[in-house]
Amino acid sequence: MCRNITTLRGLQPAATGEEIEAAARQYVRKVTGVQALSDATREPFEAAVAEITEITARLLEQLPERRQPPSTVPPLRRPEVRARIAAKALRQP
Repeated sequence: MCRNITTLRGLQPAATGEEIEAAARQYVRKVTGVQALSDATREPFEAAVAEITEITARLLEQLPERRQPPSTVPPLRRPEVRARIAAKALRQP
């Protein structure tokens, strides 16, 4: 189990598409060992992320409500993580 993947079921408000994709991307990184994409890995990696994102979203929609919310806050909801993402986006051309 990858400890970096946060529980998304039961979040209030519900998990966003961005959060679901981030979890899918982390899962694909973990199972493939691919950390930096190359021309040879980009297409299959991104296809796997897209499929897993879709499957995860469907699964979350079909599961019953949780009795208790998850015990941890997903990274994309943490202010310090959002600030890092925003700073990185400003640096990119």
